[in-house]
Amino acid sequence: MPERHAKSAARDTFESLIVTVILAIFGATFVVEAFKIPTGSMKNTLLVGDHPLVNKFEFAYPRGPLSFLLPYRRIHRDDIIVFRYPGPREEALETGEYFVKRVIGLPGDRIKIVNRQVYVNGKAVPQPFVRNTHPNEVLPGDNFPPSDPNELFAGGGTTEWVATIENYVHDGQLVVPPGEYFVMGDNREASWDSRFWGFVPRDLISGRPIFNYWSYETSSNAYKETSLGGRFKQIFSLVIHFFTRTRWRRTFPVSLFHMVR
Repeated sequence: MPERHAKSAARDTFESLIVTVILAIFGATFVVEAFKIPTGSMKNTLLVGDHPLVNKFEFAYPRGPLSFLLPYRRIHRDDIIVFRYPGPREEALETGEYFVKRVIGLPGDRIKIVNRQVYVNGKAVPQPFVRNTHPNEVLPGDNFPPSDPNELFAGGGTTEWVATIENYVHDGQLVVPPGEYFVMGDNREASWDSRFWGFVPRDLISGRPIFNYWSYETSSNAYKETSLGGRFKQIFSLVIHFFTRTRWRRTFPVSLFHMVR
């Protein structure tokens, strides 16, 4: 009897482990996923070294006949979204395959930027979250769409976008096509976004950041270290400075919504 009990206990433990692994995989695939912020394009809403947990369930796509039973919702203007970069993958290597930006234009919206002020459908929109460190300079993207698309090259505009942007410009405004979104970073002067490479298709949007589960003070260059020596240096630095460089006030349960507002 004791031997049978031992075998039963071992089996129960093994089955529990399998279930835990399955649930973890399901959660990471369909519900939430951890990301890290390697650039300052969303500063000060999201900082380099922030590690947000992303809700993938809320914007799940495509939707089925029973979607009304689940807590899905439409993407709203001003939502912060995580998405796969819509252009060639090699163009995104410096900042990662996934991007995080703020939704400025929904399908059908008309976008115009004059001296950094964003207008949507002819109305100026409040921008309490926008960071401008050089307010007196005129930079690429400050006025959009430009009279000459070639001006976008100065801000890193892609060849494909420069060649096609005029197809979406009507009466001096950029019209967002069906099923796509216009996004920008909060740190406008340091954001490579829809102004320079175009729209984000709905099916490339992964989810919405809900809170930071960890935030660590570091630099963008640290994330570009891919060599074995560079990785070892990062780990060593983390061990030594974990407590002093962790941004405790930005770490769970701080909501990104409250960070923005």
